[in-house]
Amino acid sequence: MEPITIKPPKPITLQGIADQAERAVAMMTEIRSAMLAPTARKSPPIFNLSQLAAMCGIEKGSLSHRMSRGDLPAGRLNTSGSRREFSLAEARTWIREYRRDGLRPAGAEAVTIAIGNFKGGVSKTTTAVTLAQGLTLLGHKVLVIDTDPQGSLTTLFGILPDTEVEENDTILPLAMGSETSIRYAIRPTYWDGIDLVAAAPVLFGAEFALPARQTQEPGFEFWRVLDLGIDDVRADYDVIVIDTPPALSYTTINAFMASNGIIMPLPPNALDFASASQFWSLFADLTSELITKRGLSKSFDFIHVLLARVDSSDAASNIVRQWIGSTYAEKVLPVEIPKTAVTATTSAEFGTVYDISRYDGNAKTFKRARDAYDTFVSYIEGSVRSVWQQQAAAARGQ
Repeated sequence: MEPITIKPPKPITLQGIADQAERAVAMMTEIRSAMLAPTARKSPPIFNLSQLAAMCGIEKGSLSHRMSRGDLPAGRLNTSGSRREFSLAEARTWIREYRRDGLRPAGAEAVTIAIGNFKGGVSKTTTAVTLAQGLTLLGHKVLVIDTDPQGSLTTLFGILPDTEVEENDTILPLAMGSETSIRYAIRPTYWDGIDLVAAAPVLFGAEFALPARQTQEPGFEFWRVLDLGIDDVRADYDVIVIDTPPALSYTTINAFMASNGIIMPLPPNALDFASASQFWSLFADLTSELITKRGLSKSFDFIHVLLARVDSSDAASNIVRQWIGSTYAEKVLPVEIPKTAVTATTSAEFGTVYDISRYDGNAKTFKRARDAYDTFVSYIEGSVRSVWQQQAAAARGQ
């Protein structure tokens, strides 16, 4: 084989990297303008009578009968007059009416859930967004906090981190100590029932600000900044979902220490399994140094491992499933998120399965993906309601 001759590359200067960054941002802006509506950016799904009835857990006829009372939104006929449609906000009004017994009880506050993994590409951000969306479709109000400087979750909400997120839109002022409540950074989103604290590359500054304050401020506990920062808004939400960076960073530790529960998306392959093992080992070592040796404690109401990006045609994944089951036992959720063309397509369009009003591809494939996420959300809601019951009982002094 003849050797390949390659011309010596030209040195890449810092200015060259800056120019490349500008081209990347310009391309993202162009892509988004093609994918998203120019004014609304993203638009939530529309629901028909059958879909709304299913979400309320009632028959379509019962829904039509209840509509005649006029005390709930009546929706509107589509342009052809062939069917009645409901906006997300209208649908959530119906859902909250019919799921009153499943909503947050008096004496309970927001349950905080951190989505974490040491490794990128495991559906961490998609899991965070779909969980938030799914919970709102069960009637709950959710705050989503993006603590990853890459801002992938922020992007899924139709916001460009590089150009549309300022420092004061992120948790950085909280990390720096100029703010003590996260309320300043909360913004509404296109999705009724979900508020957002965004992220941007500037958030990398938290990785310097937090350790600096730890050495300079007597009695400062860097791992409690986010926990204390959300205290002011816990009564305003049913669930707070925190998306974390793919590393055990200062912000990741903050997210975990602020949470009632942790969800780790974990694809059943050997490399991801090994990475997850390292994650828990490092987390255990860090918490021992930061918490236990100071005579403090931290407990979680639940830790769930979610099998994600599962390729049913991959025989080797069955072996890794056994490893995961043996290692994490009851922490493994009895649901798998399949790797399908649906999730790939929606991700390419900055969306999730819940963003789709009507899927143009294979209906069975879409149903399989949607059913998996619905089941996942239902299990998490069960964990959330269990925490609420404990909180309500404590508030009653039981």
